[in-house]
Amino acid sequence: MWRVTPLFIGVGTVVNVATVVIGSLLGLALGNRLSERTRTTVTDLLGLTTLVIGGLNVASLTSQTITSGLGGGVALMVVLGSLLVGAIIGSTLRLEDRFEVFAGWLRDRLGGAGGGQRHRFVNGFVTATLVFCIGPLTILGSLSDGLGRGADQLIDKAILDGFASIAFASSLGIGVLASAGAVAVVQGSLTLLGFLAGDVLPAVHVDVLTVIGGIILMGLSLRLLNLKQVRVADMLPALLLAPLATQLVLMVR
Repeated sequence: MWRVTPLFIGVGTVVNVATVVIGSLLGLALGNRLSERTRTTVTDLLGLTTLVIGGLNVASLTSQTITSGLGGGVALMVVLGSLLVGAIIGSTLRLEDRFEVFAGWLRDRLGGAGGGQRHRFVNGFVTATLVFCIGPLTILGSLSDGLGRGADQLIDKAILDGFASIAFASSLGIGVLASAGAVAVVQGSLTLLGFLAGDVLPAVHVDVLTVIGGIILMGLSLRLLNLKQVRVADMLPALLLAPLATQLVLMVR
């Protein structure tokens, strides 16, 4: 890992937002020159890539931290329980619908057009936001930046997100550009949390979060591949429940 001397706490998020904006603008300029068949192929490729990323995150279930701290079987039950309860809460609160309503509202405020373009905006915003904001680098990188340990991980993530936003925007449209705001809010909040609270999450908690994030990303990949419209936003409460469930198990053990 190469080392970046931070100019200020939060610089990683600033750079990340900038790369998403620049990448999205490049993707939008490129997308107008691509045929529908090419854009569909790009979306399929993004779906497959998201599936791989999700699978790599799920592989953290076998990490040394989890096996020594919880045990593989117990960790799987924590992940499953967090997802089940989280999905019930999210479904009851209709988070997926609220997320889409918010994205549609944002699209209208930015000069929305017909229903087809509105749907494309919502799809681009939801997809890019989940991909850019769910994952170990988002959590670890933001907390590390807030703790003053450097922005290395977020800089790496910014580069990856920049290239991904080119591909997303060329296929999914301007909604990807709007996701830069979500990146700023999510990563900025985690960075502030790290700055105020110090070492917030032990390694085992982060690994459990990584596994759950990977499962959510795999559900998102099914949407990108048009295999099943998984309500991934309804699963997001699991990310809040997982650290609590993990801590409870550790206390019992």
